[in-house]
Amino acid sequence: MDLHPLCTLFPRLSGYEFDCLKLDIKQNGQREPIIIHDGMILDGGNRYRACMDLEIEPETMQFGGENIVTYILSANLHRRHLTPGQQAAIVASVQDWARAYSQGGDRKGKNYSATLHFERSEDRAKQAGVSVRTQKTADKVTKKSPELAAQVARGEISLPAAERKAFPKPEKQEDEPHYDPESEALANAHETVIALSEENTRLKDAIAAGNLPEAEQGAGEIIIELRARVKTLEATLAAVESTRDTLLNENAALKKQCLAQARKLKKFEGKGNV
Repeated sequence: MDLHPLCTLFPRLSGYEFDCLKLDIKQNGQREPIIIHDGMILDGGNRYRACMDLEIEPETMQFGGENIVTYILSANLHRRHLTPGQQAAIVASVQDWARAYSQGGDRKGKNYSATLHFERSEDRAKQAGVSVRTQKTADKVTKKSPELAAQVARGEISLPAAERKAFPKPEKQEDEPHYDPESEALANAHETVIALSEENTRLKDAIAAGNLPEAEQGAGEIIIELRARVKTLEATLAAVESTRDTLLNENAALKKQCLAQARKLKKFEGKGNV
């Protein structure tokens, strides 16, 4: 069976992770059924491939929900190890696909509805669990090049690198960031810093304003839990910022070395022409 277009937005397992999945299915059987819609795999592409490799008849189940768009996000977006850039690109790509399909004239009812209830970038960012800045970048890349956005979603390219490809600049400006967005580690660290900062701010505002979630436990216990979460986020944020700063310094040092080598090479070439 082929993968549904929405299923292809999520990264495929490979190497050690895929081998572990096959071993688990071989020893314990297929734990979750493969969800089918319109004869295509909506969810469970990795499980299907593992069953094929093991020559096991896969267990399948027809999609029985009301909206495949909301289902695919809830089933996959937060249960995988995705970077903020991937999460933002997935939300942007899913909404782009749903909107295009619902306007294509071949509608099949609510299953293809584009009503995702997050038309604003702020709502999409909340759905993806990323910063508004990261979501706006993903939206911009998706609008310019859906294929590039899909590559970001699958982890084949970072979101900053995709933005550079979609919107190339004629020449580098002096006020641009002093790091190479092609660096996956640095790009992901920068995105994480932004996301953690915004979540930390939201939690502090909730505590200050008294906008606490309803629960059976007392307000005092909720405040203690929220403050503990803020403390944990601040510690995580400090660690990620430290990693980012280290990468920035290393990047700057490497650039200086390259410039020095380029000057030496230019002098050498000049001597050779004398």
